[in-house]
Amino acid sequence: MAEANFMHQFINAGETAISNLLLAHFHELGLTNDEFLLYLQLESFHSGGNDFPDMTMVADRLHLATSQVYQMLHRLIQKKVLEIQTSQDKSGRSQDHYDFSLLYDKLATLSLQQTQQVATAKKDDSRQKLFEAIEAEFGRPLSPIELETIGAWLDEDHYQPEVIELALREAVLNQAYSLKYMDRILLSWERKHLTTKQQIQQEKQKRTQRDSNAKQPANTTNNGPQIPMYNWADPDEQSGSKE
Repeated sequence: MAEANFMHQFINAGETAISNLLLAHFHELGLTNDEFLLYLQLESFHSGGNDFPDMTMVADRLHLATSQVYQMLHRLIQKKVLEIQTSQDKSGRSQDHYDFSLLYDKLATLSLQQTQQVATAKKDDSRQKLFEAIEAEFGRPLSPIELETIGAWLDEDHYQPEVIELALREAVLNQAYSLKYMDRILLSWERKHLTTKQQIQQEKQKRTQRDSNAKQPANTTNNGPQIPMYNWADPDEQSGSKE
């Protein structure tokens, strides 16, 4: 009997849904532990259909003096995470309610900032790795002008780092340790609307297959794949050019 009564009370009490994102970051939003607990209590009343509970009831739940709860409520308003809004019910009577929209707006802003910070960190890391890869292949440090050129590829032309790495690989294969040569390769790909690593690799495979078919005599069988060497850059670029 006792267990049945408990289950009845448990079900009728309802539930209060709390975002794990808010639970993880309420301190970063400026809330103390007590203030967050007050927020949880107000959300609990809201879930039960009471949008403006008596602070005496809230104080009883928190085992605090009513004056302390009012002080916390005032701090939440000062921190611009809580507002007291007034609306009209179906009968036209004014009703007050606690509104935490500002808190959720701050949480959304925080989440966006953190996402941008992660993206920036990844971008900086990939940029540094690209610089190091080019320096390793060229066998020397990059000059300030060369660093500026690579930065323009990333920031102005919006070439993906992995695409620039493919251009570097093509330049090395042709023994052309030159950013000018790489730039011609990148422009060639751009004119062909090849903007991703996958697109470039697919186009290279198609070109290899076309060249292989063109070189294969019609009356003989293909004894193995033929891998032709070709330049993506313009024909007038010298294979051993230097900056």
